Amino acid sequence: MLLRGWRRWWRREPPFDAAEWEALLARSPLLAGLDPPARERLRGLAAHFLERQAITPAQGLVLEAGDRLALAAHACLPLLRFGEGGLRGWSQVIVHPGAFRVEQGRHGAPHDMDALEVVHEGFEDREGESWEHGPMVLSWADLEAEMLAPEPGYQLVVHEMAHKLDGLDGLMDGTPPLPRDWQRQWALDFGAAFAAINAELDADPEAETAIDAYAAEAPEEFFAVASEYHFTAPAVLRAAYPAVADHLERFYGPPPRLAPPA
Repeated sequence: MLLRGWRRWWRREPPFDAAEWEALLARSPLLAGLDPPARERLRGLAAHFLERQAITPAQGLVLEAGDRLALAAHACLPLLRFGEGGLRGWSQVIVHPGAFRVEQGRHGAPHDMDALEVVHEGFEDREGESWEHGPMVLSWADLEAEMLAPEPGYQLVVHEMAHKLDGLDGLMDGTPPLPRDWQRQWALDFGAAFAAINAELDADPEAETAIDAYAAEAPEEFFAVASEYHFTAPAVLRAAYPAVADHLERFYGPPPRLAPPA
């Protein structure tokens, strides 16, 4: 399952040239921080993504070829070990200019943002959303900002891709498809970490948790948030939840080496 099939894609002629790929690496710290073999795997996966997944701008947004490549490459970061099978079961990314409005508790296409961004009762604004078999929906403003200047603990498309991987086995439960023994240990270690962050917040709802408190919402959100930390703040994740960090490094591969802030 892991690493399956990517080789046949990266050897094909990608839908972008070497200059476009190098330009992306020059402006993306996460991608530039990968080792050379991982960058080559990512290049093939990004080509497959662009050939397979429809990227649909919404609300008048215009995405240039370089923007589409950037989106595809960052979306494929969680697939470096898993392979293109992680794109199974869905075929579209809808990209809004900024946050989009959804009805609370509802799963479906997001509502358009009001011109004045008035918050209606029963609705909430989101930067990203995905479902097991439906499209992925992203805010370009948030995604672009995080691609150009990664913020520790935040990477929108990685979060949503983690949900896509999670749902491949038909259950959105914080555990992606894995060999049985690994799945069992994953569930134990992630379950213990999820219980720990919830115990911390139960004791003090205002506690500053080691990773974003949104991880305590549900096991699937813990996996998605921890995935963001793996790529953008791995030392923070390892200090707080070393067993979780070990699992994610095995699942995703080593995190990018990011240059320290200036």
